[in-house]
Amino acid sequence: MAKTLELSFMTEAGKVSRLTIDNPKEPIDPAVVKLSMQQIIASGIFATPNGNYTAVEGARVIERNVTDYEIV
Repeated sequence: MAKTLELSFMTEAGKVSRLTIDNPKEPIDPAVVKLSMQQIIASGIFATPNGNYTAVEGARVIERNVTDYEIV
């Protein structure tokens, strides 16, 4: 099962921008995630078409199951 941590930020234009991290270390600590997101905002390292990140919008873990079938 593939897992992705999706971080959502508000931008200067008031739009939501998402940053995804594959195979996040578990268990997820919400306090650490929030602190990390605040550090990302403060660094100003990510520029989007809608401006820099300005606020934490939210975070979630997405789990995906994939089943391959052999077609003969």
